[in-house]
Amino acid sequence: MRKAILFDLDDTLLDFHRSERDAIKKTLSSFGINADDAMMEYYSRVNDSQWKLLEKGELTRDQVLTRRFEIFYAGIGRPGIDPDETWRRYEHNLSESWYYIGGAEELLSEMCRDYELYIVSNGTASVQDGRIAASGIGKYFKDIFISQRIGFNKPDKRFFDAVFERLDGLARSEALIIGDSLSSDIKGGKNAGIAPLWYNPHNGRADGDIQPDYEVTSLDMIPVVAEMFFDGKSE
Repeated sequence: MRKAILFDLDDTLLDFHRSERDAIKKTLSSFGINADDAMMEYYSRVNDSQWKLLEKGELTRDQVLTRRFEIFYAGIGRPGIDPDETWRRYEHNLSESWYYIGGAEELLSEMCRDYELYIVSNGTASVQDGRIAASGIGKYFKDIFISQRIGFNKPDKRFFDAVFERLDGLARSEALIIGDSLSSDIKGGKNAGIAPLWYNPHNGRADGDIQPDYEVTSLDMIPVVAEMFFDGKSE
């Protein structure tokens, strides 16, 4: 039996919010805005809300890229700044910023010896390409799937259908998906018939209709759960 693990990238393996903070501060500074902590928190809330709408199919990716900055600038009283130019500068800055989640590289170094590892990400292709290359994380994975190239976003079942078409006959029962997002990774796994493991480092609560099969609060718990999952399949 094959044993495959589909890993989300942002805030599961790489610290997206830290990179986001670096990139948005650098971008806003280029427009003469000195972003304080409150402004950064406001941007993060706006950005998260727009990506949630993308996951629900209520916005397109292109709409998210500009709309988040339109809302943000209106909220801070600077509506005259070009949101198109902002997202271009921001995504360039973001593509150059990466930080591993604590323990992630050690986890991957261990698990790539025993499992087929794949990345499944909703991120923008140019940004993720840059961060994956700069961090060197790609060496642990057999393939990398980014929603912008697939044409569908997690949690859409069609995203996973396209992924499995490229995995040489891998059965969905032979795979485990791991991620930090209930609405994207866990719901996506459920939609596609893949067992989901929720990485929940902040001890959040699962929504009533989105329940993970497994849950861990630290990355070092993942090998134990993965071994238990695949051992159960082979019995």
